[in-house]
Amino acid sequence: MESPYLAKTVFDLPPEERLELARRLVESVVSPEPLIEAMREGIRRIEDVAAGRTPGLTEEQYRTALA
Repeated sequence: MESPYLAKTVFDLPPEERLELARRLVESVVSPEPLIEAMREGIRRIEDVAAGRTPGLTEEQYRTALA
């Protein structure tokens, strides 16, 4: 059951705190180790883009990559 108050509270957090919360939630899920490692890598890549360490794709680059 979704709590509108909880969702609003989370989305009001600064981006860095939302990323940390997302990381902690993912790590709290009991999963096979390969899945956990894949999730950690995905979160690390999202953080790199959010922090400006890795440039994101333009919409055109994204669509070209999907084709």
